[in-house]
Amino acid sequence: MVLEIRISNFFSIKDEIVLDLRAANINTQKAKRLKNNVFEFNKTKVLKTVAIYGANASGKSNIINAIRFCNAMIFQSHLHNENTIFNFKPFKFQGYKNKPSKYFIRFISGGIEYEYAFSLTQNQIVTESLFYYPQGRIKKIFIRDERLGTTKKEKYSFGSVIRRPMDVAENTSDKTLYISRASQMDRDIAKEIFNYFNTVFVLGYFHNRSVEFLFNNHKDLLLQALKIADSDIVDVKIKKEKRTGKNVSFDLTTNQASIVDMEHEHLKITTFHRSAPNTPFDFETEESDGTKKLFYAMLTIIDIIKNNKVLLVDEIGESLHTSIVEYILALFNESKNAQLIFTTHNTKLLDLNKLRKDQIYFTDKNSMGATELYSLYDFNDFRDTMDAEKAYLQGRFDAVPFIEPVETFNELFHE
Repeated sequence: MVLEIRISNFFSIKDEIVLDLRAANINTQKAKRLKNNVFEFNKTKVLKTVAIYGANASGKSNIINAIRFCNAMIFQSHLHNENTIFNFKPFKFQGYKNKPSKYFIRFISGGIEYEYAFSLTQNQIVTESLFYYPQGRIKKIFIRDERLGTTKKEKYSFGSVIRRPMDVAENTSDKTLYISRASQMDRDIAKEIFNYFNTVFVLGYFHNRSVEFLFNNHKDLLLQALKIADSDIVDVKIKKEKRTGKNVSFDLTTNQASIVDMEHEHLKITTFHRSAPNTPFDFETEESDGTKKLFYAMLTIIDIIKNNKVLLVDEIGESLHTSIVEYILALFNESKNAQLIFTTHNTKLLDLNKLRKDQIYFTDKNSMGATELYSLYDFNDFRDTMDAEKAYLQGRFDAVPFIEPVETFNELFHE
């Protein structure tokens, strides 16, 4: 589970923004009726779902992209070489492109709370640290600061958790996160962290990756979920088949390239519908975008909820009806402790009979073009008996576009 995420200097994000999934102390009648929207860990109440609203270009997707980039760094950075340039952009103004970008996450894995952080430029890791709370008190696992000297002993300090920590440090370049290299070198606590970011904190809906495995394990649940969501699909079959495609082959002995036919495995999905249960439909070419999105969403969500994972989704309502999105939120809010972080423009979800004030976040850009993130809970004068959707559309929380009257635009045609 995720407790807190802090990000600064990524894309349109300039100063630190905080996404806090620890529930606020709300004791209203509505909040009490939404008791299933939170769960408890070590006497801390944690939110199961968080929605992020904002105008186009306000930075909602940049928050998602920054989290995805930073999490992917953890399970990919051991593959980087000396020529690697990290695939993100720092904030472009006020000299921030020359400052480190920073990521901090507080999370739970294996029943233990961790705090992990790193900073980096586009060319190198600058700092990195990992702490944990094995018995309710914070303990250092390691701290790294590449600015402290030229030797590994000057740059690193360690607690007593990782075996032979300097062996890992000696094999960690400034393009690689220490936790990533330590996991590759079979250090136990590093493998725990690596596994959390690689398999527990899921960065989007599954498509080809893991689909066959998940389908074989959750087919009955998937069909039931599709039926409840008003899909008329009554059966799905998946099989691997060989397909031939064109590939470029390069002969190092002759330095010549050629195009050759090569076989590759393809996952063929076939659906069957209530009106004609014996007639096969090719999933990729004959199903609608909404049906395909629903299939992958439900397959992912079943795995997330059954295994109490975390799911990150940008634009959750894309190609999905409002009722389907509400159904997805209800699945998470009825789960044990699965979590969903998502962005949306769907104002029908701004209903304080369905979401608590602390589950609703907004993004807006300030006068410098930097993304700011804040919660509906921050508006102390807004009671949860009020109409949040109406207030949002009226601009009470900012985070909505300012649109000129149509007449202003039409005047351009008649100049």
